[in-house]
Amino acid sequence: MTEDISRRRFVGAMAATAATAAVGSSAAATPLDEASPWDELDRLDATGVAEWVRGGKVTPRELLDRSIKRIDRLNPIINAVTLRHDDLAWRSLETLDRSAPFAGVPFLLKDLWVAMAGTEVTNGSRFFQGTQYDHDGELVSRFRRAGFVILGKTASPELGLTTTTESALHGAVKNPWRLDRTAGGSSGGAAAAVSAGMVPIAHASDGGGSIRIPASCCGLVGLKTSRGRVPFPIRRYQGWGGLSTHFAVTRSVRDAARLLDAVAGPESGAPVLQAPPQGSFAGAITKAPRTLRIARLPAPLSGGAVDPECERAVDVVVEICRKQGHRVEVAMPQIDYKAYTAAFGTIIAVQTLAAIRDREQQLARTCNPGDVELVTWYIAQSGKKVDGLAFAAAESALDLAARQSAAFMGQWDLILSPTLAQAPVSLGKLGLSPTDFAQYAADVTAFSPFTSLANVTGQPSISVPVALSTDGLPLGAMFTGRYADESTLLALAEQIERELSWQSRRPRFIA
Repeated sequence: MTEDISRRRFVGAMAATAATAAVGSSAAATPLDEASPWDELDRLDATGVAEWVRGGKVTPRELLDRSIKRIDRLNPIINAVTLRHDDLAWRSLETLDRSAPFAGVPFLLKDLWVAMAGTEVTNGSRFFQGTQYDHDGELVSRFRRAGFVILGKTASPELGLTTTTESALHGAVKNPWRLDRTAGGSSGGAAAAVSAGMVPIAHASDGGGSIRIPASCCGLVGLKTSRGRVPFPIRRYQGWGGLSTHFAVTRSVRDAARLLDAVAGPESGAPVLQAPPQGSFAGAITKAPRTLRIARLPAPLSGGAVDPECERAVDVVVEICRKQGHRVEVAMPQIDYKAYTAAFGTIIAVQTLAAIRDREQQLARTCNPGDVELVTWYIAQSGKKVDGLAFAAAESALDLAARQSAAFMGQWDLILSPTLAQAPVSLGKLGLSPTDFAQYAADVTAFSPFTSLANVTGQPSISVPVALSTDGLPLGAMFTGRYADESTLLALAEQIERELSWQSRRPRFIA
């Protein structure tokens, strides 16, 4: 694939790659078609599945049975689902609201800080295993009201602390496109489950890129909503001091828009309030956005290297945007990357320590090094060294980065970059129990240098699948919009989706 490859040839190369087996794995290739045949229903997004239910082409009972059987067949291979709630799912059909927008659509929650009455959550950790809640969190309640049938939970790394989904408790989640590669993190279980066809849509969360990273790795749409747009699935108003948001990974832009209409809005008492959008998010994607000013980042703020294939994927998007009449120019915000990432680390260290302290009180015992993974222990110990002044300074540094980003967005409607600086990396490289801690830290930064800024600023950001690498791995492009303006972000993503028709691409082989 040459540097001056045209969009048409590039898209053609993607299609050709998708039609062949994934390469480079030492394992024998097993066709996904043999393990679990794709048919017309499998190719639908969640909106399409809900339309089939409303039209009487399939029943919620049939859909649930189908998803359970798919998980039974594929989860031993992919390892995406950690906890099963089949019995609760069957019982929920008795009270299902058939008028809900996603009535009957099978759904999975992420196994991280989520409260669902009568079920366990492990947070991907041996120390947190067995945690139970006697209530549904607000977002879980909204998922239910939207008509979703919740049948289990998907894997997360321990406390969501890394960009892959590998844990000492549950093992590694494998990318359906190639089993030796990461599905991303921390919502890698959710993305792998949707990509493999276990469910058409799944809950996910994003504290530093954890929706967008796995969406890019698995060829899905991953929307990180604005801070305060969507409530939490646990009795908490903020996660990681406001860095984290909850939403989903989806097969289509329209799924993201319709889901946002169903679950958006603050929980009573929430500290961050947004004015409701003008019109619905689903309505926003039915018309073309106005002519947009788009800043293409020339490099990560970290100054690190970017794989040329990831840059060429963005070239495809630039061509589409210009074809649609949008203005795309190279520009870089003036933000101190080292300062805000150091502050980011301080906040996470304190929040991680606080979570462990809470669990110690629940268990009436102290957390020991062997209870958690190496990086988790290191982060928690770092939190003990942060005094009040250091924490206040960290918050100020993040506030400054948000103000600098807002000033930049005064000139631009959207920022465009690769979602990741590399194609999905090999399993074992980014896990929380490394043999070389310094190398681990360098590898994490090299893999995902773009995503964390939107968590600091609270801006909405979306990863859209636009290409496959030469060896058949999905590559995403990422747009970040102005605070509280998901409508523009979704409208442009819909334009790109129509051009590329990525919904037709599925992992054909498990290699």
